[in-house]
Amino acid sequence: MLLKAINLEKGFGETEVLKDISMEVREGEVVAIIGPSGSGKSTLLRCLTQLERVDRGQIEICGKQMVTMNGEKAIYADNRTLHDIILDVGLVFQNFNLFPHMTVLKNIVEPQVKVLKKEKEEAQRKALELLDKVNLKDKAQAYPGELSGGQQQRIAIARALALNPRILFFDEPTSALDPELTGEILKVIRGLAEENMTMVIVTHEMAFARDVADRVIFMDNGVIMEEGTPEEMFSNTANQRTKEFLQRFNEN
Repeated sequence: MLLKAINLEKGFGETEVLKDISMEVREGEVVAIIGPSGSGKSTLLRCLTQLERVDRGQIEICGKQMVTMNGEKAIYADNRTLHDIILDVGLVFQNFNLFPHMTVLKNIVEPQVKVLKKEKEEAQRKALELLDKVNLKDKAQAYPGELSGGQQQRIAIARALALNPRILFFDEPTSALDPELTGEILKVIRGLAEENMTMVIVTHEMAFARDVADRVIFMDNGVIMEEGTPEEMFSNTANQRTKEFLQRFNEN
């Protein structure tokens, strides 16, 4: 099991955003997290990737304990362990988060040099290999501002892959894109799924979740309402809230 989360709770002020969330992700598995806006999907991802801290619960990633419970309080691991866990995890944001003042190539080389301590030449070889993988090798010397949103997101995926994560998280990877550019990103993610990359994908692309995920989690109001195979979720769900959410998709 690459990821195990137990009884996660997270609030902002008086607002409970995550309420007793438990989930597991096996190696090579693609898990899609779906649900309405405000259901806690992105907050869950941010907690799993250390961008937010949970109030309660336990998280284990790649065999390392990130958060444990001491009575009613969540206790985080020491900084060295948290850093080691970060190296096992990749995150692709909605809005790319590329460095605008660096070329595409440098955006992928720099993290390898600084985080993995690679030699520059080795990092460049890896970067060009990944640019080829996302079909953007010809844009190596371009700057992010010269690229379309779809191209920038493919660069962001290549940058995340450059650090050799064992789990790759995507937070609505197509939400900032025009519909015609969405297909470029989904094609790259499909290719990663075929290579058995372990992925957790928060998405509003229902057809993609159905076609690519091994398992689908439906969240609403900070709770996991239901989870199962795409077939179970999209065709045979007995959960009324899931049915209501998927009704519009199933009618199309």
